[in-house]
Amino acid sequence: MTTVLLVLHFFVAAALIGVVLLQRSEGGGLGIGSSQGMGNFMSGRGTANLLTRATAVLATIFMALALALGLLNQGAGRQRSIFDSPPPAQAPAAPAAPAAPALPPAPSVPTN
Repeated sequence: MTTVLLVLHFFVAAALIGVVLLQRSEGGGLGIGSSQGMGNFMSGRGTANLLTRATAVLATIFMALALALGLLNQGAGRQRSIFDSPPPAQAPAAPAAPAAPALPPAPSVPTN
């Protein structure tokens, strides 16, 4: 369930970015939404209203998905207290290595 919502959230975010970039800003923006590049498909005002409404709808869906994902994962990876977790397992002690036998001292050879 979480994976489906996360993928949907990604697509909504990408669409929201695209719609925001298509909008005409005060400085002209990309200018794609104007009637010049659209072949008089829609008037400038109609395009602005459509993009503004699309932005509002996508932003609402984005926020709803963000809240849903937050609620689904609320406390999934968090411990409430250190006393709630079991103590860490200790590794078994390795057996002591047998002591190496002591070598007898080398015989001394008299030198003349």
